[in-house]
Amino acid sequence: MQLLLSGIVGSVAYGLARPGSDVDRIGVFAAPTVAFHGLHPPKESVVTTGPDVTLHEAGKYARLALSGNPTATELMWLPDDCYETRTEFGERLVAIRSAFLSAPRVRDAFLGYASRQFRKLESRGDGTFSSDVRRRTAKHARHLARLMHQGRHLYATGVLEIRLADPEWFRSFGERVAGGDLAAARDLLAEAERDFGRIRTPLPDRPDEPTVERWLLAVRAAHLPASLGG
Repeated sequence: MQLLLSGIVGSVAYGLARPGSDVDRIGVFAAPTVAFHGLHPPKESVVTTGPDVTLHEAGKYARLALSGNPTATELMWLPDDCYETRTEFGERLVAIRSAFLSAPRVRDAFLGYASRQFRKLESRGDGTFSSDVRRRTAKHARHLARLMHQGRHLYATGVLEIRLADPEWFRSFGERVAGGDLAAARDLLAEAERDFGRIRTPLPDRPDEPTVERWLLAVRAAHLPASLGG
């Protein structure tokens, strides 16, 4: 495989990392094009732990980003200091990042991910639990708040804000919910749902798939053998 674009995502990118926080990485890679026609096609994703790295083949990555997947999408919007690999095709991917966006998919993806975080919170009870469970609960609450903030900002402006301007607010919110104030999380989710309904978004109804496909086909062509790719 050839890595096209990769970087540090998660709490480090958001500005929420604390000493001992995990460092999460995501990337997109190209595989030899002819390999897709053999008996054993390339893996669409490669995931490792210790270090935590998720790599997606270019086609898989494009489909994820077109669906509005927040984790895949953020790779194209990282602060410069979070990128670790930036090839020519990686730069071209960043340059067309807005082509992946559409109003319905952004709304559904961010609300969907946040709703799943809320269900995890609901399953943890009223805050009367061990310190380890409380720590994980605070993390889920931070993720819920962060997803709602980023999703609304993206929906309203067409720009995905990765590094949070006030990370301490998100930490405090997490601790508040972990302390038993589940209503705060419920209210935040309900407020976000209302906001998505009333925001006038600049995002189109559908993503610009032809632009994305041109990038993907260029990747495929570049990874043909010289005798075939010209």
